[in-house]
Amino acid sequence: MKTDTHPTYFPDAKVVCVCGNTFTIGSTKKELAVEICSACHPFYTGNDKLMDVAGRVEKFKARRAAATPKKGK
Repeated sequence: MKTDTHPTYFPDAKVVCVCGNTFTIGSTKKELAVEICSACHPFYTGNDKLMDVAGRVEKFKARRAAATPKKGK
């Protein structure tokens, strides 16, 4: 059987999020840098972050309003 086939396991690996939140987990890397965590993810926080890139939200809303059938007399 081969020896040293498994990576080194760090039970107290440090995770740093872009929002500034830090916590420890078990990992094969000593430090991890993540872009989003449970402290800043909209699903866990309940805050929706609607990012409007080049007016796409307004464009979608205008298309949606034009596509809805109008009630006649």
